[in-house]
Amino acid sequence: MMWYSLQEWLLIIIAAILIDWVIGDPKWPTHPVIWMGRWIKWLQGKLYHSERNYSTRSLLYRGLILTVSTVVLVGIIMVSIHLLTYAIHPWLSYIVSAWLLSTTIAVKGLKDAGNLVHDPLISGDMDSARRYVGYIVSRDSEVMDESDMTRATVETIAENIVDAFVSPIFWALIGGAPLAMVYRACNTLDSMVGYRNEKFEYFGKCSARLDDILNYIPARLTGLIIVTIAWLHPKLDGRKCYQSIITFAKKHPSPNSGIPESAVAGALHIELGGRNRYFGQWHERARLGWPSQPLQAIHIKMSINVLYGVRIWILIGVIAVWLMMSVNK
Repeated sequence: MMWYSLQEWLLIIIAAILIDWVIGDPKWPTHPVIWMGRWIKWLQGKLYHSERNYSTRSLLYRGLILTVSTVVLVGIIMVSIHLLTYAIHPWLSYIVSAWLLSTTIAVKGLKDAGNLVHDPLISGDMDSARRYVGYIVSRDSEVMDESDMTRATVETIAENIVDAFVSPIFWALIGGAPLAMVYRACNTLDSMVGYRNEKFEYFGKCSARLDDILNYIPARLTGLIIVTIAWLHPKLDGRKCYQSIITFAKKHPSPNSGIPESAVAGALHIELGGRNRYFGQWHERARLGWPSQPLQAIHIKMSINVLYGVRIWILIGVIAVWLMMSVNK
């Protein structure tokens, strides 16, 4: 853990979760994810030119260079920051590590994004709701009704329970803020080039596969946590939550995203997936859950409650382990 004991890392993780809870994810120019995005975009421009014809092998090779160079660069920078701040003073290193780790988490940002869609839907301002849902999905929001916008928002929140919280914490437990930031770099790569389309099918394959690998265990832990929360919550259905994961998760094109989406769908008695329009073209995606209830704005709030439940569950778990280690020390 690079001079940090496990107990110290647990305390840093607790601080990072609380920082995100209170401050959230401000879009500062110094935000690490913004700089990652700029680096990826710059290097992508050097490696890939859409007007040229590349062989499949060349695209895979160029995508590999993009992925490996980004991961290595972020890892070197993070380790260097850790070594430098620790050499100055351990407490400075603790503070910087907590802040950097908090930037890999985006629970408050997810909640705020969900509320930006929910609140106009409740007030009947459909134009504003369509505008805000367009910020979080790439679908043609102008054709969406309340059900479509609710579904898009709930799917985004459910999927990102893994990407924006559980995975960063999982990798921080293994390798601290440096490894959590490396995970965030991989996730950013996937969000920028990891698409199954004509442009990125091969160039982004390495990024997409690495993101799948890094999310594999956290996604399944998330499913278990959501099932536990659903069993304990009086307004959620734990049995349907579990059944939905078993029945529908494997139908999702992603090996990981189907788990939290199916879990939330089952817990809320709703159906996710279905028809979406992208750039004027309709696409059918696997349907997850049972449509026992029509999709309404309230389900956005309920999905946010699940997201917060996962955060509280993990925070309590980390605090409990830290307290046990403190008592036994």
